[in-house]
Order: sequence, then C-alpha cells, then structure tokens
Amino acid sequence: MWQKIGNLAQQKAGFKAFIPTSFPQNESLILSPELQAKHGEAMRMLGKLDGISQLLPDVNFYLLMFVRKEAASSSQIEGTQASMINAIEAEVSSTSFQVKDVDDIICYIRALNYGMDRLKTIPLSVRLIKEIHQELMNRGRATQHPFPGEFRYTQNWIGGTSPSNARFVPPPAEEISRCIGDLEKFIHDKKSLISPLIKAALLHAQFETIHPFTDGNGRTGRLLITLFLWQEKLLTFPLLYLSSFFKKHQDLYYERLQKYHSSESQVDSWLDFFFEGIIFTSNSACEIAYKINQIREQDMMKISKLGKTSSLNALEVLKNLFHQPIVDISKIQEWTKTKTRSGGQKIIDRFINLGILVQRDPKKTYGRTYEYRSYIQAFENSEN
Repeated sequence: MWQKIGNLAQQKAGFKAFIPTSFPQNESLILSPELQAKHGEAMRMLGKLDGISQLLPDVNFYLLMFVRKEAASSSQIEGTQASMINAIEAEVSSTSFQVKDVDDIICYIRALNYGMDRLKTIPLSVRLIKEIHQELMNRGRATQHPFPGEFRYTQNWIGGTSPSNARFVPPPAEEISRCIGDLEKFIHDKKSLISPLIKAALLHAQFETIHPFTDGNGRTGRLLITLFLWQEKLLTFPLLYLSSFFKKHQDLYYERLQKYHSSESQVDSWLDFFFEGIIFTSNSACEIAYKINQIREQDMMKISKLGKTSSLNALEVLKNLFHQPIVDISKIQEWTKTKTRSGGQKIIDRFINLGILVQRDPKKTYGRTYEYRSYIQAFENSEN
C-alpha cells in the first residue's frame, strides 16, 4: 500500500494546505487479502450487471432514468433539496411548478450526457473535465462564483469558516497545474498494472484532494467515476452510478475521503469503501433491470389484448414511458401524433384502465399529469 499521498505544508497566510506528492507513486499498490477479495467481488458484480444490461430491450430508453437517479443523489449530497421526480416533472412542461433548485439536477444530467457524447470523440482528459464542469455549473445553483470550466485562482477549503479552521484545505492554486497534470497522465497510463476499477477509485479520491475548481468539485468528481468506467469498457452501457450509495452513507463517504488525504494517507480505507459501493450499486442496478423486464412484460401483455389500432398507439406510448415516465396530454399527442386533446385523453384513460398510468394529483381538473408509477417505484425502492 502507498505510504503517502501528500503532506501538510505551512502557507504564508498562516494555515496549512495539503500538497499532493507525485501521483501515482512509483512503488507498487499492494492490496491486503481482504481487499483483493472485495475487489474480485466488485469486478464480478460489474460483470453481472454488464451481462444483464445487454438483455434489456431498447436499453437506451432506460438509461435516462439511471442518469436522473444519479443526478439527484449527487446534487443532494451538495445540499440540493429537489428530487428525481421534481426533475422529471420539470421536463414535462416548462410552465409546471418547479422546486427551487431542480436546475442543479437538470444541469448534472446535461453534463453527464455531454461527457458521454464527447467520449466518443476525445478521451477523458483535463480538457474534457473543464468542459464537463462548464456544462455542470452554467445556470446551476452555486455557493459562490463557480467560474465554469476554469480552474481556481484562489485558495478554497472544505468545512469551517476559513482555511485556518477548515476540515481540509486543498493545495494552493499554483499547485493545481502540476497535480491535475499528474492525474491526466495516470488516466492514460496504459502500462500501469493497476486495475481499471482501482484506478476509478483513485481518480475520484485524488480529484477531490486537488479540488481544482472554485465550486462543483464533488459533482464533477462523481461524474468522472462513471465516465472512466465506461471509457475503460468495464460496462457496455453506463448503468452504474455510485452517488446514491455515497448519499446513503454520506458521513462515511466524507470520512473515508478525509482519511485518503490525511497525513497518514489511508488509501486502503477508501478502496474498501469504494469496492463496497460498487458491489451494492451493481446489485441494486441488477435488481432494477430485473424489475424493468417484469414490468415491461406485464404491461406488454395488457396492451396485446387491445384492438390492432389501439395497441399500435399503446406500444408507442409504453416505449416512450420508459424514457419519460411522467406525462401530460400534450406529450401523449406528440408521441402518437394525435391531433386533438380529447384523442390524447382517450389514450391516457385507456392506460389508466389498464393500470399502467396513474393521475398524480386526483384533485386536479386542469394541467393534469400522469405517472408510470410501477416503473418509477422500481428506481425509488432501490434506495431503501
């Protein structure tokens, strides 16, 4: 195991900042037998998830729900109050009521989708990290001026009211170029004997240690995990997101990161937590995939009993509900090319009678919205 990630160094302003050493260290990263076993289990679960994901029909229709779930959890770690449901509701209609900070989740979704699209043309790099941060912070809530896409020029800190009483003080601004340069070399080192899963864990922890942006470091760092795992082809489809696990164990998440960049540099403590997250989250995603298949088969059976014309429209609606599980009449008209609102309402009523759609607020007579409740619950229940 590595001995040192960095050292505390006295600054002219009177506080101490953590200065990372050269990364990665030249010495080998040796895992204990217990960590080796947990790493093996994490890899096995990733493989299981990858196999199951390839059995999902029209998997791209389900991806956005996984992304929304990740976006909500990652944003909530930073204090966002809006939920996954709030984000879906905001996508239905721009005129619908929106929770104040739902834009945080929408920006996260945009940044993650942007990153996955950009990975098709350029590798994960400093350039891409800056671009992702720009997408994340533009129009999103920030605790201070976020300088989207720019590394900080000033000192930041975590916890406390100033660097002198902070829980952690990242390296000074003049150290960022060297530290982030080392991180980029680490990402692209094809000769390294470190497994991609361990690299993903170290990538996140080291990025959080550097804390290169004025704001948005936590969300950007969690985005990097998914993007790196996908780039390294550990997953065919990006269905694994750790933020719900980090949120569920938020105090432990912060504690293990703190231990990682402490003067003792407890790397094994962080890796143990990270592997546990991979195992838990992979298993949760597998259960969601199983449930999605069950729901789809049950509802396809219901639709098959309709007449030929009705079932064609219903199949189109059902397919799109996996992508957008909260709808209004306008959305149904758009999907089915139905010209009248009464025609759209007729289709909705048919789905209500089949037990597929449920009106969200039964008291409403105008501006009604409807949800694919069993599908949404498959994602919500996975957090328990």
